[in-house]
Amino acid sequence: MANLNPTQTHKQLLASYCGIIFGGFGVHKFILGYAPEGFIMLVISVVGGTFSYGMTLLIMQLVGLIEGMIYLNKTPEQFVDTYIVNKQRWF
Repeated sequence: MANLNPTQTHKQLLASYCGIIFGGFGVHKFILGYAPEGFIMLVISVVGGTFSYGMTLLIMQLVGLIEGMIYLNKTPEQFVDTYIVNKQRWF
C-alpha cells in the first residue's frame, strides 16, 4: 500500500468530479498527469465531434462519466495504488 498524501485524496475528488462533468474533454486525465490520454480524448471530442455532429463527444463524455464514477467508488488507498503508483491510464 502506498502512503496517503492529502493532495492525493484531493486529486481523487477533483478528477472524479471533472470526469463526470467535463469528461468528454479529458480534463480528469490532465489532473491525474496523463497528458497524452487527455489530449487523445480532447482531439477525439473536438475534431471527431465536428465531423460526426457531436456523436464522438457524447461517446467521450460517457467514457469520462464512467471513469469519474470508478474514481469515486474506489477507496483512497485503492485510488493511489491504481492511478498514482501503478499508473493505470484507462478505466
